[in-house]
Amino acid sequence: MKQVKIQIPSLVENIRVVESFIDNSKDTFNIEDDIYGNIMVAVTEAVNNAIRHGNKFDKDKNVFLSLQMGQDKVKFEVEDQGEGFDYTNLLDPTAPENLENPGGRGIFLIRHLADEVEFSKDGRHVQLTFHLVPEADSEGSTTTSSASDHNAA
Repeated sequence: MKQVKIQIPSLVENIRVVESFIDNSKDTFNIEDDIYGNIMVAVTEAVNNAIRHGNKFDKDKNVFLSLQMGQDKVKFEVEDQGEGFDYTNLLDPTAPENLENPGGRGIFLIRHLADEVEFSKDGRHVQLTFHLVPEADSEGSTTTSSASDHNAA
């Protein structure tokens, strides 16, 4: 499994560094356009959360970002140096009483864009997994079948 790591000081302008990291990873590892958009939004949101909520904009604290490329998936890990948070008890941003709230959509968005999301270290570490499109699917075929599928009826 190939791995790339960076660390950035907790400054909002460093989101550009993260975007470049993702762009370079897309090119280096031939990540399909289908999931590239999901990766860009989810990972930048996770880093933004780490900067804002985790490290509270403290430029002396870093955000650590890594990418692990597997054969059928790509994993991004984001970790901050903050206090953590209770990721098991979050408000539903789609509930009527929360629709007007200015925040609270980031983790909801991340969970809907990534195929798997795992928090650890009291919420200071999040792992986002994106399943890669199988080769056959990327050439126009969207389904695969086995011989047993053809005999069913």
